[in-house]
Amino acid sequence: MAEAKKVLELSDIHAGYGDTDILHGINMHVCDDEVVVVIGPNGAGKSTAVKAILGLLNIRKGDVLLNEQVITGTPPEKVINQRVSYVPQTHNVFVSLTVQENLEMGAWTVPEGMNDRIERMYEMFPDLAEKRRQAAGSLSGGQRQMVAMAKALMVDPEVLLLDEPTAGLSPLYRSVIFAAVQSIKDNGVPVLMVEQNAKQALGVADRGYVLVDGSNRHTGTGQELREDPEVARMFLGARD
Repeated sequence: MAEAKKVLELSDIHAGYGDTDILHGINMHVCDDEVVVVIGPNGAGKSTAVKAILGLLNIRKGDVLLNEQVITGTPPEKVINQRVSYVPQTHNVFVSLTVQENLEMGAWTVPEGMNDRIERMYEMFPDLAEKRRQAAGSLSGGQRQMVAMAKALMVDPEVLLLDEPTAGLSPLYRSVIFAAVQSIKDNGVPVLMVEQNAKQALGVADRGYVLVDGSNRHTGTGQELREDPEVARMFLGARD
C-alpha cells in the first residue's frame, strides 16, 4: 500500500488581523487519504487557520505548503486556481441560480468534462438530482449545503476546506452532511473540516486537532480524541 502523502501542511503558523496574532505557532497537515477535523472553543482560531491557508490574512511566521510546495503569501485567487476548494459557512451558493447552474459555475475554471462531473455530483447527492431545476435559494439549509459542497467539488480539488458545514442544520441533515464528507474522501478528495459539532465530526475523522487560544492543545486520531478525557469534558458533553 502506497504511503500517504501530505497534500496540505501548516508549519509553525503565526497569523492574525492587524497587529494582533490569533494563531500562535500552530501545526497541522492533511494527507491525501484523510478527513481531518479541527475543533475548539469559539475564538480558538479554527476559521482563522482556514483563512491563513487561503491567503486571506497576513502570516507573520511559518509556512503553508500545498503538495510540499510553499504557498505562503499566495493571493487567494491563485490558491483557488491551484485547486484548493473552500466552502464557507454562509453565502456559499448563488441563491438565484438553479442547482444545475450552481454546479456549472463551480466548473467555470475547468470546463472539460463538466457534464460527467455534474452527474457524479448527482450520484453523490441524490437529493440534488431531484432539485436540479430549482433555485438554490428555495432549498432547505441542508440541501443548500449539499449544493455548496458539490459546487466546490466541480474542479476535482486537491483538498476540500469546509468551515462549519453543519451549523444550523437539523440532526437529519447533519448526519447526511457527515456521510457526504466520508463519501468525498472515499472518492479521493481529502477534507479539512472546521466543525463545532465535535462528537459527530470526530466520528468521521481520520485525525483531528483541538485548538485553544490559537495554539495546538490536542492531536490524535478521531477515536483517540473521542476517548481523551479532557477533550470529552470540554467538547463532547462528558462529565467528570
